[in-house]
Amino acid sequence: MTVVPAELAGAAPLAVTRADIANYVAAVIDVYTVIVFAYVIMNLVLSFGVRVPYARWSSAILGFLRDVTEPYLRIFRRFLPPIRPLDLSPLVGIIVLQVVGNLAVSLIHG
Repeated sequence: MTVVPAELAGAAPLAVTRADIANYVAAVIDVYTVIVFAYVIMNLVLSFGVRVPYARWSSAILGFLRDVTEPYLRIFRRFLPPIRPLDLSPLVGIIVLQVVGNLAVSLIHG
């Protein structure tokens, strides 16, 4: 007979199967893809001058998005120089993220 501590008796088990871990990795990849999209859209909107002067919320959101996405996008900016006003590194970064992420999820899932 197995004795389970009282604080764990009603708790749901953590990722116990490979499918649970694969679903978690897929969710993280999807969230990061949405963050990259949000960064691109926010940069596009703010580049057209829609920014409210001295708005702390917009600079806080843009700062967070920049801090999260720039290290990843910088990898692709080394190889892809901007074509005049167009920066293709987010597009290539999302494609690579989805391909590698789907490969990793399928390898984890088995």
